[in-house]
Amino acid sequence: MSAKTTKKNDLVPEQKGTTAIIRQLVKNLHCCSSKDLASSEKNSKVLELLTVRHKEEIVASALLNFCDTEELKPYQAELIKMHAHLEKNRKKMIILFDGRDASGKGGTIRAVTRYMNAKGYRVEALGKPTEEQRTELHMKRYIERFPHAGEIVLFDRSWYNRAMVEPVMGFCTPEQYKRFLHKVTTYEESFIQDAGKTILIKLYFSVTKEEQARRFERRKNDPLRQWKLSEVDLQAQELWNEFTEKKKVLLQKTHTKTTPWWIVRSDNKHLARLETMKLILNSVRYLGRSRTLDFSPNPEIVIPGDKELRIMLRQEKEFGVPLS
Repeated sequence: MSAKTTKKNDLVPEQKGTTAIIRQLVKNLHCCSSKDLASSEKNSKVLELLTVRHKEEIVASALLNFCDTEELKPYQAELIKMHAHLEKNRKKMIILFDGRDASGKGGTIRAVTRYMNAKGYRVEALGKPTEEQRTELHMKRYIERFPHAGEIVLFDRSWYNRAMVEPVMGFCTPEQYKRFLHKVTTYEESFIQDAGKTILIKLYFSVTKEEQARRFERRKNDPLRQWKLSEVDLQAQELWNEFTEKKKVLLQKTHTKTTPWWIVRSDNKHLARLETMKLILNSVRYLGRSRTLDFSPNPEIVIPGDKELRIMLRQEKEFGVPLS
């Protein structure tokens, strides 16, 4: 069937989300249109087939995305200033992005680093340790990736895998887990006492069970996101309470005044990214800081680790299990 004889009803997909509708329309047109049909003609055909409601939804979605992007830009500009200050003063920054699967860590890292000089930062996402690394100190392979003077290193999952994923999934022994919790803050305090040159920021991204399930479903159905699905992902919902218990112990044992945790509520990805940028910018004083931007954290999105622990203990007392 050629593009000229195709009927509108043959191409309009079933009622789905706006993005899914557009994708299906383009797919249908690609299948039934002649190969030499110009791109502009295809665009015109899609516009003809979209209903008024769909067009309004697309415009609204585009405007919201534009506004979100524009809201982040002033803070991304501040991150560039902050980075220049770190380079000038030979300081180092380590940022840990931890939390449940599909909690928005990777997207936030991309937003934070989007306009930074690529030579001045690194994103480290370490895979499974080798057999040789398994015989070494757990922290060693992370310490080997630490920043040099003037550099920022962002860990997409950190050494705290030993406190969350590994014990739940049986990737470490109970003794290794306990030993890690007992020693980790001592290690952290030793390297942040590097003549005041090292700044450590510990972020835990907290997503609700319902939102995590929705994101997993999207990964399953989107070929561009399927690579994100892992062995742990496939069991995360089933093991939700086990991960919650490990989060509680994590905060009890490793949140200190010197090395605190910051919990970032991440169901709303945009707000999580915005508030993460504020947290990073508030961690260091630097020249040229904007006097007009609002750097104050949103208490609905950013929660200190000790406060989050109190919330979890209260939920445990009331419901028998923490909910977050």
